Amino acid sequence: MFRAQWMFELAPGVSSSGLEPLPCRASSRGPGLKSVDARGKQEIAKEEKAKELFLKAVEEEQNGALYEAIKFYRLAMQLVPDIEFKITYTRSPDGDGVGKRCVEDNKEDDKMADLLTDFQQQLTLQESSVKLCHPEVDVSQTHISALPMEVLMYIFRWVVSSDLDLRSLEQLSLVCRGFYICARDPEIWHQVCLKIWGRSCNKLVPYASWRDMFLERPRVRFDGVYVSKTKYIRQGEQSLDGFYRAWHQVEYYRYLRFFPDGQVMMLTTPEDPQSIVPRLRTKNTRTDAILLGHYRLSQEKDNQTKVFAVIMKKKEEKPVDYHKYRYFRRVPAQETDHSFHVGLQLCSSGRQRFNKLVWIHHSCHITCRSTGETAVTTFDIDKMYTPLFFARVKSFTAYSEKPL
Repeated sequence: MFRAQWMFELAPGVSSSGLEPLPCRASSRGPGLKSVDARGKQEIAKEEKAKELFLKAVEEEQNGALYEAIKFYRLAMQLVPDIEFKITYTRSPDGDGVGKRCVEDNKEDDKMADLLTDFQQQLTLQESSVKLCHPEVDVSQTHISALPMEVLMYIFRWVVSSDLDLRSLEQLSLVCRGFYICARDPEIWHQVCLKIWGRSCNKLVPYASWRDMFLERPRVRFDGVYVSKTKYIRQGEQSLDGFYRAWHQVEYYRYLRFFPDGQVMMLTTPEDPQSIVPRLRTKNTRTDAILLGHYRLSQEKDNQTKVFAVIMKKKEEKPVDYHKYRYFRRVPAQETDHSFHVGLQLCSSGRQRFNKLVWIHHSCHITCRSTGETAVTTFDIDKMYTPLFFARVKSFTAYSEKPL
């Protein structure tokens, strides 16, 4: 009897007294299961919301709205930090908008490369008598398209001028297809390269065209001035009472102007560029302290381009010295010629090309006219020789004096 009662109490759903059945385990865990289900639904809803925000961010990024895309990316990451790895893309990466845009950009680059050929074919197929351009509206005066090709090319050579103003030539090429073809004439660019590098540019290799040689090969620039500013502190004399000694801050500028015909001007002065640069437009300047000379470009084996120049002061005619007394004898002063030898390395800095000159050599040569002896003084290149940086001056190419 006892054993039967004991077995009955051990049966599930029966209490120890046998009077009240125990609640079922499933019923005792019912509220817990409900809370787990609610929590799971919230996580699913949060993940779906994060996916929606992430896809919205991707769409905004493809449309170019980067600020909005970052905002949606941030909201999606706040909901689900690893949402990027939980999204299954329905389209392949090659089929999305970004990939299409990349393909279109490549096609546009290829089209720009063949733009000259395309324009030439269009003009050839238009009419039997080829015209470079056509008036957009009817005009009573003679249009520039009526001029012969030789006259147009002569006008383009005046645009380039003897100052090699290639920037104006490129701006002129934006007018129409015909002007674009004229501005890409190989003969113009070949003559420009000959003026800059001389006989060393007879071979076009490794460049694709003469225009590419002008753009890629290191050269000095002619449409502006290379300027450097030097500043140092110099100790002054002691005061009369001996209580203090003055210190002076010295500032001066160096200006270097190159010309296409191989001539160069150099000026060292404390005056600022606003007052000096207009005087450097032509070689016939009246500035007394200016130095004139010639330069050449030298490309070393290490592919470094250097500029070497020999400059000297302008020669001035001395007035005839008349004396009051007939038998007055004056010991003639020994006449000498001073010249300065300058070596600079051509570099590029920032976005501009060939806009920096670094000092590598500076010496003074004093030659006695009577004996022909030359004394050379070489200066140490220290921090006083600051690099010269190029500054474009629009007035230098404002008008043309001679054609190319």
